[in-house]
Amino acid sequence: MKQVIDFLTQLERNNNREWFNTHKEEYLAAQQRFDKLAEQVIIGISTFDPSVAGLTAKDCTYRIYRDTRFSADKSPYKCHMGAFICPEGKKSGYAGYYLQVGPHEDGYPCGNMLAAGHYTFEPQVLRIIREDIANDPSAFGQLISQAKGFALDEEDKMKRMPRGFPADVPYAHYLMYRSYCLVASPGKDYMLTAHLGERIVEAFARTAPFIAFLNRAMAYACEDK
Repeated sequence: MKQVIDFLTQLERNNNREWFNTHKEEYLAAQQRFDKLAEQVIIGISTFDPSVAGLTAKDCTYRIYRDTRFSADKSPYKCHMGAFICPEGKKSGYAGYYLQVGPHEDGYPCGNMLAAGHYTFEPQVLRIIREDIANDPSAFGQLISQAKGFALDEEDKMKRMPRGFPADVPYAHYLMYRSYCLVASPGKDYMLTAHLGERIVEAFARTAPFIAFLNRAMAYACEDK
């Protein structure tokens, strides 16, 4: 990933169309290298999660061009490369496995990170997820414990209990998330190690039961429509 990180480091310092167009060949080479990693990870994940079998890098990777229409930041390009590997591809609405490479040590939007879950569930899906947690909170806690190296993202969390759920139960904190996503910040050195694809697949394997839990709720909501 050194080729990818080196390019993104330069792009962050020169985030303008003139520089990008001059270095278009470097971008294409870096994107090709990232796509190869994404395809390797897709194949690896499909060995324990067949729902992603047959996906390609194109189904899962994002464009480097930013949509600046509603943003105060008018930088034309993203300074990371990311892939969201989930059933039916990145726009399906299903939970999945997110891989990001960037010039910073960790974090979004310019760092290196792994994540498992989804940030934008529809209200009906979110309700079903919370009901499933309430029915067996210890099992949900076990899913999180099983995903060693990952932790629930605390950023998008409610200050009060969602309507219809009791506030005086030990597992109440599990019900206050608006999104359910496990995150890990492996750092830049991790992304530069040998056998990176295998290591990423190994990490995501620990999150597969969590993903299956979320996607059962998604499937149920789709059947209920």
